[in-house]
Amino acid sequence: MVPFCSCGRTRLLLLLLAVMVRESWQAEEKTCDLVGEKGRESERELAVLKRMTPLFNKSFESTVGQGLDTYMYIFRVCREVGNHSTGAGLVQIDRNNGKETVVGRINETHVFNGSNWIMLIYKGGDEYDSHCDKEQRRAVVMISCNRHTLAGNFNPVFEERSKVQECFYLFEMDSSLACSPEVSHLSVGSILLVTFASLVAVYIIGGFLYQRLVVGAKGMEQFPHLAFWQDVGNLVADGCDFVCRSKPRNVPATYRGVGDDQLGEESEERDDHLLPM
Repeated sequence: MVPFCSCGRTRLLLLLLAVMVRESWQAEEKTCDLVGEKGRESERELAVLKRMTPLFNKSFESTVGQGLDTYMYIFRVCREVGNHSTGAGLVQIDRNNGKETVVGRINETHVFNGSNWIMLIYKGGDEYDSHCDKEQRRAVVMISCNRHTLAGNFNPVFEERSKVQECFYLFEMDSSLACSPEVSHLSVGSILLVTFASLVAVYIIGGFLYQRLVVGAKGMEQFPHLAFWQDVGNLVADGCDFVCRSKPRNVPATYRGVGDDQLGEESEERDDHLLPM
């Protein structure tokens, strides 16, 4: 039993050691190091990096070309790509021979943004063999606003290496994190309408509760100031009747009586033959 206990303790110690090493490695995982002195980085750049935190654990790939000129690009935001320990944030892999080229490193990061875009730049990549005065490669990732996806559509656009200096690889990607916050602005009319509707709701509900709980009213009598609103309704109806009626209210009769003054004087001789003899 003693050897068994000793073996179990050894396994337990090894397991704890592995967990501690793993946690230590995760705690020391490299992240973006902004260009400039440590502790004196731009507050704006730090805010943009914090805004992009949801992308840190994601990896993006894109393959371009055909035949022998086929390349795959792997990109991560403020994290090292694959098993690289040199701070590679974006690499190019030649699918023909498997050669890997570091396009940019996270330990030389520059980032800035606009209203609906973020520009992420990794410097310090592998040196060119003959182009661009053999300077180090640089990756420029243009992240555009797309409110329908957290991140996607990572694609290389082109490589600028015809210049003597400041050559770069340009990439594009969509992300909702690049979008400016949506701010709803209410017009004056909307504010007044909301305020009026709120006051009406408070008046009706408060009056209903008062009439029911305090006065003890039932049915339609629970409506606050019922008699007043009925009078208002009648007045409104009368006003509509007065304005909108197409015929006058007192229509003259279609016939007229004949007055005594309109009758002519008739001769008494016309009835003489009717008298008895």
